Amino acid sequence: MWGKFRRAGGRVADAVRTEPKAGGDKRPHNLFEAAATYVTASAENDPERADEAAGWVSPEALSFGVNELACRAVVALARERGRSPETVARELLGLPGT
Repeated sequence: MWGKFRRAGGRVADAVRTEPKAGGDKRPHNLFEAAATYVTASAENDPERADEAAGWVSPEALSFGVNELACRAVVALARERGRSPETVARELLGLPGT
């Protein structure tokens, strides 16, 4: 019975495992590192670096990380500006106010 659990756990671990970092570090990249690098590279118009970061995690994980980064950035800017997150998000996107 425990063998079944070990095999199932191994399959789950293989499914969520990411690529190891470059430079000999054996620790894999996490989704937030990938998202930060991907967004930064996109903002700096560096498609090669963005592609590299996109390969560190699954597309779903990258999407989640980018979404989390966007949410945190909007909340931080809203606090800094003394405005609502919705107002800040709409301003950043060039949308009219509500």
